Amino acid sequence: MNRKAARTAARLLLAAVYAFVGYVHLKSPQGFLPIMPDWVPFPRQVIFLTGIWELVGAALLAVPRARAHWWGGALMAVYAVAVYPANIKHALDMVEVGGTTLGWGYHAPRLAFQPVFVWWALWAGGVINWPFRNGTATPR
Repeated sequence: MNRKAARTAARLLLAAVYAFVGYVHLKSPQGFLPIMPDWVPFPRQVIFLTGIWELVGAALLAVPRARAHWWGGALMAVYAVAVYPANIKHALDMVEVGGTTLGWGYHAPRLAFQPVFVWWALWAGGVINWPFRNGTATPR
């Protein structure tokens, strides 16, 4: 598989993941309320907005135009950073969600993988080429 095909596959997979998670945020916001940090104002509305954010980012990543990919990649990289405090709270407080408390076997890889989500969004969206040296990023 060449790099362009790999980037397209990565971009469409990421779009599908974020579209699904965005749908879940909108359909079942109560599942996310327990992991919201206490300092976040209006948590239910923030969960709704993150669902919209995920759907918009997914749509931009899925659009077959390079400029949309760039914006979708940048938007979802910022999103991955923005939701990290909720992931940290979920892990440190061992918050029960849906009747289940997940252990460090889930949380450690999840927290460690967050920077990969940031990179994945940036690379798949054509914002960056790292670690690949040849080729150019998608023009803005």
